[in-house]
Amino acid sequence: MRQEFPGLRISALCLAALFATGCVTTTDGPAPRKLPKGPWLEASPVLRQQINDEAERLPWTHGRERIEQIQWFATVGEPAYTKLLELAQDPRPEVSGCALAALGATRDGRLVPALRGIDWPEAPTRALGYERARMFLRLGDWSSAPVLISGLRDESLMMRALCAQALFESTGERFGYDAKEPSIGREAGVLRWEAWWKERRSEGILTASQ
Repeated sequence: MRQEFPGLRISALCLAALFATGCVTTTDGPAPRKLPKGPWLEASPVLRQQINDEAERLPWTHGRERIEQIQWFATVGEPAYTKLLELAQDPRPEVSGCALAALGATRDGRLVPALRGIDWPEAPTRALGYERARMFLRLGDWSSAPVLISGLRDESLMMRALCAQALFESTGERFGYDAKEPSIGREAGVLRWEAWWKERRSEGILTASQ
């Protein structure tokens, strides 16, 4: 029986698990695992099989079960990184979106260089593009923040809300923006976000990792 994880929220792809977790170490039992010489903590044979089994099931799960899978991958953390990086490049948006959500949920900034090394194709859906940007933001890479800011003008309420929530999570700011307002009311908030980003860029703080 899967563990329940309260407080999860669903993104436009039903992928966003909003939680922060420290996934630098993992345990197979009472004793903590030691870091290996390779880039990521290696999974035990049993855990590796579990990771592969969950990855194979991923395309066929839906709703809450899929959200729980995202949570599980993120909680496993480092031993699942190699598989998640592979899944993040899957041509099926529902699969790659899940992997992006799980990677972002780890909050492990060490993933950024590996993710930046991927030759990302153009996102087949707007939702997937926003999920990529959200992942980078949650990992501490602000280079995709303009994607989320531009998403505040998206025609879809769900997409606008996803972008607004991602920005709020990382900054604690809303700037009076309400995704549910008519476009004329939202525009003032978008302009404040754009001004904020321009100011932060000039300070060289948020883009230091670029």
